[in-house]
Amino acid sequence: MGNEEYAWIHIVALLCLCDSSASQLSYSISEEANKGTVVGNIAKDLHLNVQYLETRDLSIVSSYSKKYFDVNLRTGNLFVDERIDREEICPNTAQCSLRIQAVLSNPMNVHRIEVSVLDVNDNSPEFIEQSYSLNISESMSPGERYLLPIAVDADIGSNSVKTYKLSQNEYFSLDVQSGGEHGVSAELVLQKALDREKQPVLKLILTAVDGGNSARSGTLQINVNVIDANDNTPIFSKSLYKIRVRENMAQGTVIIKLNATDLDEGMNSKILYSFIKRGNIDPSNMFDLNSETGEITVKGTLDYEETSAYEVRVQAMDQGTSPRSAHAKLLIEIIDVNDNAPEISVTSLMTPVKEDAEQGTIVALVTVSDKDGGNNGVTNCKVVGSVPFKLKSNYKNDYSLVVDGPLDRENTSLYNVTITATDEGSPPLSSIRVITVHVSDVNDNAPRFMEPVIHVYVKENSAIGSVISTIHAFDPDLDSNAKLTYKLLDNIVSLQSFNYEELKTFQFKVQATDSGVPPLSSNVTVNVLILDENDNNPTILAPYSEHGSVNSESIPYSAEAGYFVAKIRAVDADSGYNALLSYHLSEPKGNNLFRIGTSTGEIRTKRRMSDNDLKTHPLVVLVSDNGEPSLSATVSIDVVVVESTADIQTQFRHVPIKEESFSDLNLYLLIAIVSVSVIFLLSLISLIAVRCHRTDGSFSRYSAPMITTHPDGSWSYSKSTQQYDVCFSSDTLKSDVVVFPRTNSDFTQQRQGRPSVLNASSPQLYFCGRTYLRINDR
Repeated sequence: MGNEEYAWIHIVALLCLCDSSASQLSYSISEEANKGTVVGNIAKDLHLNVQYLETRDLSIVSSYSKKYFDVNLRTGNLFVDERIDREEICPNTAQCSLRIQAVLSNPMNVHRIEVSVLDVNDNSPEFIEQSYSLNISESMSPGERYLLPIAVDADIGSNSVKTYKLSQNEYFSLDVQSGGEHGVSAELVLQKALDREKQPVLKLILTAVDGGNSARSGTLQINVNVIDANDNTPIFSKSLYKIRVRENMAQGTVIIKLNATDLDEGMNSKILYSFIKRGNIDPSNMFDLNSETGEITVKGTLDYEETSAYEVRVQAMDQGTSPRSAHAKLLIEIIDVNDNAPEISVTSLMTPVKEDAEQGTIVALVTVSDKDGGNNGVTNCKVVGSVPFKLKSNYKNDYSLVVDGPLDRENTSLYNVTITATDEGSPPLSSIRVITVHVSDVNDNAPRFMEPVIHVYVKENSAIGSVISTIHAFDPDLDSNAKLTYKLLDNIVSLQSFNYEELKTFQFKVQATDSGVPPLSSNVTVNVLILDENDNNPTILAPYSEHGSVNSESIPYSAEAGYFVAKIRAVDADSGYNALLSYHLSEPKGNNLFRIGTSTGEIRTKRRMSDNDLKTHPLVVLVSDNGEPSLSATVSIDVVVVESTADIQTQFRHVPIKEESFSDLNLYLLIAIVSVSVIFLLSLISLIAVRCHRTDGSFSRYSAPMITTHPDGSWSYSKSTQQYDVCFSSDTLKSDVVVFPRTNSDFTQQRQGRPSVLNASSPQLYFCGRTYLRINDR
């Protein structure tokens, strides 16, 4: 009958559903089933919709070297994918099953499937030897029994050896004994006495027949040699010996001593012991038997995990002319000791795991096994250490490693998860397996600037396109989630260079955005402060024109030393130290008749006139600021000496109150010379002084606080020994108010373009209108 007739499939039982992610199905199938034979419908038995099997990526996972089964994603049928040989998978084992797993994704579910492999009668009984010889004395009485070799059948159950048959003869019959779980044996029974002279050798055929539906058989030729006279057979003290031996028993240890007796005398009573080899099991590989003493010692390494018990047949044979023998059975049970540590295997590893993975997400499938038996094979498995993972039991020794806490790749991008498995033996044994779990990045961090507000200092007149400042943001995420782009949030239109005189500060915002999905961003405020540079020359104020024009002034020949000739006024559009002006006479060289106030611009005579002096004195006044490098402007003035004050051009000028007073003698001399015209001139000068006092006059310092106005547009505040300068451009309302203390350290600060600010202990400066300032003296 073909294998197709044995390819019947049925579901044995749905054992249990452990939880929402694991259950077990049980099926059975005959060995040698054709490829493609359906084992069962997984979708139906697990109540799964067939339409979603492909989207959930249903797959069969096993730890075997061959892929015995696969699944049809369109129907859900589990089918045979490779030839199944039960004898290859489970040699010398009554029960045989294949354990596989059905894994579903999205979400992850694991279902355990146990497929029992049913035996078919595909192996015939076989005898180890081609022939077997028996020496039987002719004196043997009917009823004597002789144990025959057994046949070996790789099949199990009903397909194994069930009976033996003996060829037709007149001397022997066959007694077949059913050994239950220990198999079938056959003994040759002497029916009538042998006659060596009539027939010295008998040839018999022993046939072993299995119990398969189509029975298979094997044969052995038995040669019976008829020997003369030894009429007493040895007798064992027991027909069955039972002993228990630990699997770690040392080699050479005596485990039992056999005892058999023979009532004969001489050589007919001398007994030799030996093992009887049965089938493919040779007890001499594991044990030594002393043929004379009957002591059995351990020879090989006993391993409970390989063989839990040995069934040994022993023989006691006398040494008579016609040897007689007796047989006994020896059952050796191996006692398990805890000599195998648990084994941890990872069948599936889903890594990397996203850092936003929810608790319960499956990371790996773990299976624990222990070859020992009893409590020595019972294992407990757990995760060691403080990690955001735990083991979840699926079925017996199958586990899922799942997420058990929040993950943060920025703190920890890799975990070495240590799993330990310990058995319940005494002493217990354990093993460790380390699973490396990588954490993948998600865009959960916005870019960060080092500070919320950034101050940038830029010199005016910086080249267009020059870098003002470099702004950096940091994103702890990875790859594209940390790739940043920057943009301005405000409308910045002008691309020209900065001009401190027009714009001193402005503000804008910069936004940094990462490339994650969805993108995250953050802002920073940038304050740009324009620093003044010395880019404006001083400007000469009216009534004088700059160099290149003709300006003239007249003085009387009788002018005394300190006589006021003219006052040069100039302003500078820059600020701070760059706008602090100084006045100098640059031409003619070696002239010792005139001097100019460095800070006031007042030109005065240094001495009285002499006859050797020229009548016309060309002067060049250089006005310089204090910037680096210094910028300047020049103005030319021709000073004409006239004989009397009447010849002086009718061009009235304010003569400031001089810091140094004339002597009384000079004053009287002057009054005498100019007579009445001097009185008229003094009256006119007094009117002009009153007017100039309201605009740009120069006054001496007093002990009380006061403001002094200079012709160059600057203001001076004085209190006691302290003095402050306040500088304005020509358009007071549009200028900034900058206060310069009259100390060297403060002037140094102004050189750096940082005007001093009056603090709480300093006078407070208020702008109160277009033409004046009020000082609130504290």
